[in-house]
Amino acid sequence: MTPEEFRQHGRQVVDWIADYLTRVEQYPVLSRSAPGDVRRQLPAHPPEQAEAFEAVMADVERIILPGLTHWQSPNFFAFFPANHSGPSILAELLSAGLGVQGMLWATSPACTELETHMLDWLVEMLQLPASFLSSSAGGGVIQDSASSASLCALLAARERTTQFASNARGVASHLTAYASSQAHSSIEKAMMVAGLGRENLRLIDVDAHWRMRPERLEEAIERDRQQGAQPCLVVATIGTTSSGSVDPVPAVAEICRRYGVWLHVDAAMYGTAALCPEFRELFEGLEYADSYCFNPHKWMFTNFDCDCFYVADRAALIRTLSVLPEYLKNQATQSGAVIDYRDWQIPLGRRFRALKLWFVIRTFGVAGLQAKVREHVQLAQEFARWVESHPALVRVAPVPLNLVTFRHADGDRATQQLLDRINQSGAAYLTHTRLDDRLVIRVCVGQTNTQRLHVQQLWHRIGTLIG
Repeated sequence: MTPEEFRQHGRQVVDWIADYLTRVEQYPVLSRSAPGDVRRQLPAHPPEQAEAFEAVMADVERIILPGLTHWQSPNFFAFFPANHSGPSILAELLSAGLGVQGMLWATSPACTELETHMLDWLVEMLQLPASFLSSSAGGGVIQDSASSASLCALLAARERTTQFASNARGVASHLTAYASSQAHSSIEKAMMVAGLGRENLRLIDVDAHWRMRPERLEEAIERDRQQGAQPCLVVATIGTTSSGSVDPVPAVAEICRRYGVWLHVDAAMYGTAALCPEFRELFEGLEYADSYCFNPHKWMFTNFDCDCFYVADRAALIRTLSVLPEYLKNQATQSGAVIDYRDWQIPLGRRFRALKLWFVIRTFGVAGLQAKVREHVQLAQEFARWVESHPALVRVAPVPLNLVTFRHADGDRATQQLLDRINQSGAAYLTHTRLDDRLVIRVCVGQTNTQRLHVQQLWHRIGTLIG
């Protein structure tokens, strides 16, 4: 593809994306494809000769588009927001065009220094602890997801607890970690990947509002210590996946301090809400955290993947993850004057993700981001009030921000039927969970272009289906 052909086809793709975003609301939100539908339309073998770009784009329309669930639809209320915006899309294109490999400062100084600066900007924007600034002993890095951030936190906690001797035979076999029964499944996977084993993860009971019970945490830690285990990590969640509950971070932090246990706080979706001063009370206690993460790709209009991971002591993280072969040695690294983000993550390679944050923050402005968050929270709160007022529905969990959970008063079967009929209609997409062993429907308000009209349409459909 020549530069001129690239220019021509690039315009076509940008036009196609703009048209898609204009018409995305017209498609069934949940894909109607059955298993195997997409592959049956694809040639069995790759083409021997080059095909026209127009033919490829035609197949995007004919084959790919019907096989998509439209995450950018304003009627997508499932799972969590995976929203983007025009600035983030263009920044992703620019990142791909530059083709930067940002594993070392030396491989592209702008890639590293922009990332460091964006993470510092976010400390200011969210009023995070000063210990997370790059000018302190800590700092921030962009990971691909909160799952990777949790794994990195666990690895650093493992090494700090074993005094960086976990590779010695049997040293790490008795380490234990703790999270609430509502914590994300990535914590369990991290235990498996880190070699600690899922059997050494203690899931702590929650209270009536689905928050970790600190007294149960302390009992579990004390019990493990008495049995010869060594607690190394506690994960507190600000905004659990199932209910949106917020663990009591200050109380959990005090227990971690007394027992010398690493505290990681996961605020994957809710973290963006700290842009607004009125929501910051949900984040009390972060100053005591050893690590913290949230995902701009969930609610800050920055396309996937972009997780902001902060540590209060970067030395522990770097010592845990640093390996320096001869072919990566360079004067800048040896000077100690630069950050090499390869030492802050699992893989060596890394993309220029900071461009997305830079574009989004500059084009929205802090006030623009705050306005969108406030709008989504207000819509979710209104939806929650509608649920509470309907005699056939039961709101299940508190609604501190933008996630509403409810069920049909007649039980699981009626709840499942309601969920299925909404999703099969194509007009909206919702997902479920289980709380107190009851089926629960989740409505998460956070897509970039979701407006009051879309929430009203969802509520009208629910009302029509249940009578």
